[in-house]
Amino acid sequence: QVQLVESGGDLVQAGGSLRLSCVVSGNIIRIGDMGWYRQAPGKQRELVATITNGGSSKYADSVKGRFTISRDNAKNTLYLQMSSLKPEDTAVYFCNARINPLWGSSNVYWGQGTQVAVSS
Repeated sequence: QVQLVESGGDLVQAGGSLRLSCVVSGNIIRIGDMGWYRQAPGKQRELVATITNGGSSKYADSVKGRFTISRDNAKNTLYLQMSSLKPEDTAVYFCNARINPLWGSSNVYWGQGTQVAVSS
């Protein structure tokens, strides 16, 4: 059973920082591309940032220069360092990953989300 568990969400003031983590567990052969997405109330889920297994990253324009995605392959963990937070960053943040499980074919798995709230 593959699981992704996010943590690190909190209520912060505008201009503050947070670091989100996403730990992957289960019987896994390989973790491929990973990413962070977010969904604000009443809006569709949107891409925040992605990172390949080799460490190449991409960002949404809205977070470039403020957010940094990284991963520790030895710990099966994905991170999102968020700085200069704005009220519009308020959302539930989800991680996902393309995973080759020990049994079955490659698939994209999602975490349950962690709430980030930024007050003005």
